Amino acid sequence: METAKIKLTQARGADIVVQGKDGQAVLLVEVKVTKFKEPKAKEKSVSQLKSYLQTANNHIPFAMLVDLEDIDVFQKDNTNLSKFVSSLKTAAVLNYYDPEFSSKRIFAPYFETLVEAWLRDLAYHWKSTTPPGSEQLAAIGLLDLLVGATTQIPIA
Repeated sequence: METAKIKLTQARGADIVVQGKDGQAVLLVEVKVTKFKEPKAKEKSVSQLKSYLQTANNHIPFAMLVDLEDIDVFQKDNTNLSKFVSSLKTAAVLNYYDPEFSSKRIFAPYFETLVEAWLRDLAYHWKSTTPPGSEQLAAIGLLDLLVGATTQIPIA
């Protein structure tokens, strides 16, 4: 799968850009400190994430929408801007990095930090040899792209 180098200003709007060990952008991440109560609200966030992929004007193979309940992963293909490919429960993943995650109020900067910690654990196994969600991400081809990856915060 072809990936492209991306200037962080091109990923404007996304909260995190993950670049593979070769410097290629492989994942855009949008983090929302909310529990989507209405499907239309979640659809709007998915649409926003897709617009970030369009704005980047590069072939970034994956996008991720993380909210307080779910981690939804989308994959770019030739016919769709991106299609839904996997979902994980946020608490099941992030409780590993903060056991009180699901029982306390979470603010945006901390939530983004926890998501980055998880992504870096997937890349470098700093906390676990098998970080939460590894099997699901391996099944869709994302885990291999995360090995040795770095996370970046795009410039607004």
